Amino acid sequence: MTHPGNGPQRLKITNGRILTPYRLLSYGTVLITGSTITEISERDIEVPNALVLDAGGAYISPGFIDLHVHGGGGHDFMDGSEEAFLRIAETHAHYGTTALVPTTLTSSQEGLFNTLGLYEQANRRNTAGARFLGMHLEGPYFAMSQRGAQDPRYIRDPDPAEYQEVLERSSSVTRWSAAPELNGALAFGRFLRSKGVLAAVAHTDAVYDEVLAAVENGYSLATHLYSGMSGVSRRNGFRYAGVVESAYLLDEMDVELIADGIHLPAPLLKLAYKIKGPDRAALITDAMRAAGMPPGMSRLGSLHDGIDVIIEDGVAKLPDRQSFAGSVATADRLVRTVTTLADIPLPDAIRMISSTPARIMGVADRKGVLAPGKDADIVIFDADIAVQLTMVEGRIVYQRDTISVLQNQSHDS
Repeated sequence: MTHPGNGPQRLKITNGRILTPYRLLSYGTVLITGSTITEISERDIEVPNALVLDAGGAYISPGFIDLHVHGGGGHDFMDGSEEAFLRIAETHAHYGTTALVPTTLTSSQEGLFNTLGLYEQANRRNTAGARFLGMHLEGPYFAMSQRGAQDPRYIRDPDPAEYQEVLERSSSVTRWSAAPELNGALAFGRFLRSKGVLAAVAHTDAVYDEVLAAVENGYSLATHLYSGMSGVSRRNGFRYAGVVESAYLLDEMDVELIADGIHLPAPLLKLAYKIKGPDRAALITDAMRAAGMPPGMSRLGSLHDGIDVIIEDGVAKLPDRQSFAGSVATADRLVRTVTTLADIPLPDAIRMISSTPARIMGVADRKGVLAPGKDADIVIFDADIAVQLTMVEGRIVYQRDTISVLQNQSHDS
């Protein structure tokens, strides 16, 4: 936000209920200069020559950060076009997402490298939607028994020559999900950690000892807890803790929750919140292309190499309707679900979709909370978590008519 001739423009958001990481200010003002928050106050602030935005008593929240998203608005990140990246970013911004991590599906190497190249191009053009925080590679190093909707043609054990080439060719990979029990998976975790890439456990049949070894070798996150992972199992009569129980036992592990109310029902959302707490559990959409679209037929993965799915009952299903094929959630729905279905207090729900994912992705120095010096990533929403306005680094990228038109506050303080 630039004010020609006078340096960065100042914007005052007033008459709102401000959600800080640990409390709710019943009335407050947020002052923004350029792309940065410069002041938070429980009173009105007189700011000469500032633009004024009246929140109308709605909530003023840090922007939502989605760690795991495949698509939205009819597009997938693996469609093979820059426009798909940009339209997905714009779609999710309409629902309060100000930063997201584009996620791949298991694919051919050619498809993967093409997607990584398009990310870098689209990232330079992305000014009208949620910011990108680097790519998340979901696969191909998975347990075949836990592949879910991942394409079995490409699933395999970690190959050092392969994954080293990926990170040599692209600096955009910020997280990578794999099954830690596979041959070579621990060396893979150590390599990711040495390169500053977040290693996550996913689509896995590991037991506790294997998960513990994974944590010792660089893995720190459980990708979509309960989905595509083992729970308690019996082998030769003996019971073993699976990945779910391991994630609960190991305090060092963060977890993701697809909190659409379908992938995880209320009791499991409550259990995850009770054990991991709002600082170790992040809400994710895991959204595919049908997020923000009406029910009907859709496609999981790329248009040319994906699989047909059915969108009904608020979720994507495989054609035989025997299993889910992805989420169609948006970030506002996650917050609405956990506060109403799982009885999670709103300030904690906001932490789970802002400050916690910011820490997990290593961007907490600039994103995830409303505080002076942080990026002006802001969402205004009403009591029903209906998004009224989304701001990314001081730029309004979505606005409903319910928010007052910006005005100039030109009188002296």
